[in-house]
Amino acid sequence: MQRVKNFLPSSLVFFFGFFIVVGSANQTWAADEKSFDSATFAIETADGQLAVDIDEVNDPLESINRAIFSFNDFMLDHLLRPFGIAYRDYIPGLVRDAIGNFLHNLSSPVIFANDLLQFEFRRAFTTFNRFVINSTVGVAGIGDVAVGLGMEMHKEDMGQTFATWGVGEGFYLVLPFLGPSNPRDAIGKFADGYFDPLNTWSGNVGRDWVSYSRTGMGGLHLYSGLIDELDGVKKTSIDYYATIRSLARQKRKAEIGNGKEADLPAIPDLGFDYDDLNDNFNQPAFTPALAATNSDQITSSR
Repeated sequence: MQRVKNFLPSSLVFFFGFFIVVGSANQTWAADEKSFDSATFAIETADGQLAVDIDEVNDPLESINRAIFSFNDFMLDHLLRPFGIAYRDYIPGLVRDAIGNFLHNLSSPVIFANDLLQFEFRRAFTTFNRFVINSTVGVAGIGDVAVGLGMEMHKEDMGQTFATWGVGEGFYLVLPFLGPSNPRDAIGKFADGYFDPLNTWSGNVGRDWVSYSRTGMGGLHLYSGLIDELDGVKKTSIDYYATIRSLARQKRKAEIGNGKEADLPAIPDLGFDYDDLNDNFNQPAFTPALAATNSDQITSSR
């Protein structure tokens, strides 16, 4: 396992170096893509067309991001998709729900810490009670008993905490394997690992496979509930990359707003965010109602 730890930094350097080279080679293609329309480009959806202002996407690394995005999409389609489909189609729904509840319960310490850092003491109290009730009566979090008592689950992470402190998101960034992000959230994701007692314990006792297995299981569980939605986005958009960029930003804005959700399909994030896992299995078909944001302004052009 120590070899794996030593290998990770060099592998990340290799990945980013590779994508910088590929991104530079694709710079001409990216310029042609933008020249499609200097002001707007159309995204085909099931509800019609949406005009997107490409001058305010804040994506200076677009050529590199597109290369990483293509790599991630390839890995999802050829590596994770077969397992995701098998997991969705052959694992009973009750078992999948239990797995999602268990993983969410493990993330409670991270949520609790960020509730406190955001001075959301009422939500912190709810998180604490949910963890105690579900860890005991719910048998290690397998059952979500607390939601039946009126204590709804919610999601918090260090990226959201930074946002409430006034830290801007910065430029758009696509991370290898982890997907859409930005510098603020990338740093926040790293910091969340130190709030997680399971990660700390597994690292201290040399059992890193525990946290890796948890992350892998969480990614599989999350992605299996998003396959149809992502297929719908891919089929109905002219520029899949730009559509995901817009949806990811608006979804993130809704999360930071603490429950002010837009009507958006979930965006896969194969990290430590297990908070909305089971909700993804009950989402409607892709019928976006995208609110305008500063980074990707979207207006109806029907």
